[in-house]
Amino acid sequence: MATPATPPAGSRREQIRTVAAQLFARHGFHGVSISDLGAAVGISGPALYRHFPGKEALLSELLVGISEHLLAGGQARAAQTADPHQLLAALVDFHADFAQREPELIVVQDRDLANLPAPDRRKVRRLQRTYVEIWVDALRRAHPGLPADEARTAAHGTFGLLNSTPHAGRTPEAAALLRGMAMAALRALP
Repeated sequence: MATPATPPAGSRREQIRTVAAQLFARHGFHGVSISDLGAAVGISGPALYRHFPGKEALLSELLVGISEHLLAGGQARAAQTADPHQLLAALVDFHADFAQREPELIVVQDRDLANLPAPDRRKVRRLQRTYVEIWVDALRRAHPGLPADEARTAAHGTFGLLNSTPHAGRTPEAAALLRGMAMAALRALP
């Protein structure tokens, strides 16, 4: 199995998380062994258990962690920005930055959410729904009269566009294009 050329800087735990996201995105959760993870960060597979109880716990930390990060970032922007149009722009920028920085987590989320233990899967879904509602509120304030279900559809459509980063590329030009498309779509709502 191919390993990253150089393990990322930071704590060993953070290195493991980063490499696990890369390997899970490339090979799938079930396609990566504890030995593969250990080798990719320069330790033995069993040494990984000093940092995580197992692969499932590592996957849970990745997916719960990113959902918590997105929610906290959305909440912070909503608390700092009263104007709904400015808030939508801030939310698009925040989500686009996440998608540009961590496209592996998008792939892992899409493909491996079902591999989480049920309580963690429910937690991820609850966090995601709360994050979506920040967008729904901003959209409905920016577009008075927009029904909640249409605002929810628009939010998910925007996520789909911005989360296409793993397929669109990580170039600044691709990021700018996706941001611009997302903002144009949100401005065009009735």
